[in-house]
Amino acid sequence: MTLDTEHPQSPPLGRQSARPSRAGSASAPGPVRRNAPGLALAVVGLGLAEGVHALLPAVPMLTAAVVLGVVAAHLPGVHPFVRGRGRAGLSTAGKRLMRAGIVLLGLKLSIGDVLGLGWATVTMVLGVVLVTFFGTWWLGRKLGLPGDQPLLIATGYSICGASAIGAVSSALGKEDDDEQLAADVATSVALVTLCGTLAIAVLPLLHHPLGLDTVQFGRWVGAGVHDVGQVVATAQTAGPTALGEAVMVKLIRVAMLAPLVAGVAVAYRRRAHEAAGGRQAVGTRRPALIPLFVIGFLAMTALRSTGVLPAGVLDAADTAQELLLAAALFGLGSAVHLPSLARSGARTAMLGLASWVVIASVSYAGVLLTT
Repeated sequence: MTLDTEHPQSPPLGRQSARPSRAGSASAPGPVRRNAPGLALAVVGLGLAEGVHALLPAVPMLTAAVVLGVVAAHLPGVHPFVRGRGRAGLSTAGKRLMRAGIVLLGLKLSIGDVLGLGWATVTMVLGVVLVTFFGTWWLGRKLGLPGDQPLLIATGYSICGASAIGAVSSALGKEDDDEQLAADVATSVALVTLCGTLAIAVLPLLHHPLGLDTVQFGRWVGAGVHDVGQVVATAQTAGPTALGEAVMVKLIRVAMLAPLVAGVAVAYRRRAHEAAGGRQAVGTRRPALIPLFVIGFLAMTALRSTGVLPAGVLDAADTAQELLLAAALFGLGSAVHLPSLARSGARTAMLGLASWVVIASVSYAGVLLTT
């Protein structure tokens, strides 16, 4: 099966900015000066997200970062800066810092810990990921969602939320200033963040009515909630045992990120090659078979699995990873344009709700069958 990544025409999620002409490129500011204002705002957003999490521990910092990015994009007095001088740096945060955070995310994962859960649980999680990914992608195309939204939403729901969306969008081999892709990423991140946040409130209410013990509830949360921070916020309501099970199952899903990104890159490369009649089109960029940040992710996982890294290094890397992802998600959230999102919101919301039901149901059935 090949992934269809064509881009039907659709309104962009944010206001368009005129691209500089080649004649004026000689006087254009360098990358540091161009990115500095937006990166500075991303750092401010990161600090605010930390403050929100400190005041409201139930709200994950990464979720707060996305929401604050959306707020900044619509706040009077701030949104002209977000759409203007700050746009370059915020886009850089959403791409470059996201990739760096994903590399460090590999240090959360140990091959021995994953295998310790048993092959039945690993197989269950693999089944949940595959059913959710292909089911969401297929339904998104049937609903006629524009651009790469079906692919990106399917990735976010099946793997690890906004981080996975950022990883797959980077593997498509498209230009960094592709405005349609930026719009698709922003829409997908907004949707998966909303549903993941709702899970924090809804799933604990279903713990006992669904007849789940503490271990089963933890594994259900790990298999069915999108972002790592949202998994922690949801599972901790049932105690440390549920939290430990949830994090380990979630990390198995995170491990699926590398093969999924590589598969998307290969599928997109093959499709672009076929569309060009066997020749690479002039001016197009061929995506790497395995993106560099995915190789970094795998290298960090292998390093963690050796057991040579002391706890202090792992703790520091965990903090750095969360800070990088929070700054990146603030940048992604700042690209959301709510009026445009509302115009196409019915189909997008329908896909999000359907995918949420699918992953919750399949993971619930899987947990019952394997525990």
